[in-house]
Amino acid sequence: MKVLVTGAAGKTGRLVLKKLEDDPRYDPKALVRTEESAVKLIKDRESHCPLEHMVVSDITSPTFEDDLPNGLNGMDAMIICTSAVPRISRLSLAGAALKAPWNVIRRKPAVDFKSLRFKWKHGGYPEKVDYHGQIHQIELAKKMGMKKVVVVSSMGASNPDHFLNSVGKNRDGTGNGDILTWKRKAEKYLVESGLNYAIIHPGGLIDTPGGREEFVLDVDDKIGTYHDKTRISREDVAELCVAALDAKQNCSFDCITVPRQQVNGGTGSVKSASDALTEFLQQAKTADYAR
Repeated sequence: MKVLVTGAAGKTGRLVLKKLEDDPRYDPKALVRTEESAVKLIKDRESHCPLEHMVVSDITSPTFEDDLPNGLNGMDAMIICTSAVPRISRLSLAGAALKAPWNVIRRKPAVDFKSLRFKWKHGGYPEKVDYHGQIHQIELAKKMGMKKVVVVSSMGASNPDHFLNSVGKNRDGTGNGDILTWKRKAEKYLVESGLNYAIIHPGGLIDTPGGREEFVLDVDDKIGTYHDKTRISREDVAELCVAALDAKQNCSFDCITVPRQQVNGGTGSVKSASDALTEFLQQAKTADYAR
């Protein structure tokens, strides 16, 4: 299967790409925004991505499709790992540092993270990247007749008041925020596109080895009602992306991992992403986009 991985220079995208490169069932290509990102990815020994598998194009450009090279014909699937990336404002960080000693004296948390202000990396704010950029990719998949689109999104998108929607906004509520809202709008666009799809909503992403904890899959942000810690390693998300390529039905689900002892008394071995997804799909659950 020929698979295009977009956002392949990001942390999660790199892991997805590596797993596809190492699996003889797949013939992947990596789409990145700049030539600089392409060079770094090629030089990364862990990615195993050769020059001929590299594609450079900006998903937010109005001429995105026209800028693509001719070598993408015959792609069977796409895994979308693109996302707007927030960066803490230096001025905001300096202000927080000045307040930290006083907060400690008052026995409050040293840093109030909700008070920090953010900017978007490379000017790629959520509406631009997570909505219009995703639509460009979905339309490309339709045009090329791809059989499957897998999207890495985020938990929390069903809650418009989620803290992440405030990231990038000014104190008066103006500015370029609402990252989860724009992600959800793009998801709805995909669901209504007629393409076969799998939409993955991971909890908080952490950079730890995968395969050590049990998957917990559910829908509509219900996981947070029965698990306090909603996090998952990027490597486990990458495994779910690869497993989703073979899913026979359309699906949209949330995912975290928990220590093995919290599931079935900790007996038996940890389920693979493929087994966990297969078991979940048998329940015929998927996200409710009418909410």
